[in-house]
Amino acid sequence: MAEVSATPQRRSSAGRWIVYAILGVFVLVYPFMRFQVGPLQVDFTFPYARHLLILIFLYALTAQAWNILAGYCGQVSFGHVAYFGIGAYTSSMLLMNFHLTPWIGMLAGGLAAIALGLIVGLPTFRLTGHYFAIATLAIAETVQTIFMNWNAAGEAKGLWLPVMKDSLLNFQWKSKLPYYYVALALLCLVYLATYGMERSKLGFYFRAIRDDAVATSSLGVDILKYKLVALSMSAFFSALAGSFYAQYVLFIDPFSVLHLQHSVLVVLLATFGGVGTYWGPIVGTAILVPVSEFVRIRFGGTGGAEDLIVYGGLIVLMTLVEPAGIVGIYRQHIRPQLFARKEMVDVHAMAGEATEE
Repeated sequence: MAEVSATPQRRSSAGRWIVYAILGVFVLVYPFMRFQVGPLQVDFTFPYARHLLILIFLYALTAQAWNILAGYCGQVSFGHVAYFGIGAYTSSMLLMNFHLTPWIGMLAGGLAAIALGLIVGLPTFRLTGHYFAIATLAIAETVQTIFMNWNAAGEAKGLWLPVMKDSLLNFQWKSKLPYYYVALALLCLVYLATYGMERSKLGFYFRAIRDDAVATSSLGVDILKYKLVALSMSAFFSALAGSFYAQYVLFIDPFSVLHLQHSVLVVLLATFGGVGTYWGPIVGTAILVPVSEFVRIRFGGTGGAEDLIVYGGLIVLMTLVEPAGIVGIYRQHIRPQLFARKEMVDVHAMAGEATEE
């Protein structure tokens, strides 16, 4: 009986890996694709076509970073733009003042974001629900105010990064192609980290805290410790995204890397795709970012805010139809039996972890 029930699971797993392989090949060759469909000439070698995928990778990276804390651990934050901005400013200031390669600055930005996260987390994790969300919002606004008045950081005028010779060490190129693959590599990095976390004891603890923190604490789990771990992971990857953004556009200011709008956008992308799911953030980003760019180009500049109306309407529609997002629709209506089996496997795994302890 076990062998019979396992056969569909193996077939489904093999099918998923085939789909992953096809998608992997697609994103690798996308910048070189050029073909014709009837009278329509499709050319992805143009800079804007590559720029669009870079935006998707960047926002998917930030959405998945937020998802680690909010989706898996249940700590909804509206202040993640602070970590994004810390990453951008740290790498930029180290480059401008100490001539350190942006790669080192990116790592330093991630560590600085972890430090900020620990400072923020220790007092705010005593709060729960909307009180915690409001506290993170206030902290993000405080960080933005500090940088707007910090002379060394350019105040409200911002920082123009120096234009240097094209090289991997300088993290600067005239072509968008290298930026494309760096953004893709960073996205793969956060997804590999999430994959390992999701299938480890750490992931089980995160989900237990999200589902019932009181019951989890009663079993002897150090709630504060694992919340801080989730926040550290989330802040680190958000800072990597901020560092990449700074090197990509070569200009940062408090309004571009520390604005509340960025935090809200990240929440919307993850929510639209499916909070607390592995693929939700990238699915939501892959849909909403191109739609946002299309309506901005098509309707933007008319003064009627039609682009924002269309964008917001999609979010409202998804919230009304399926609060669990696109991935939730797939799980509940397209492949419900597959995910029911997966949840049963997770339950047995968690039971095994508890037995070992």
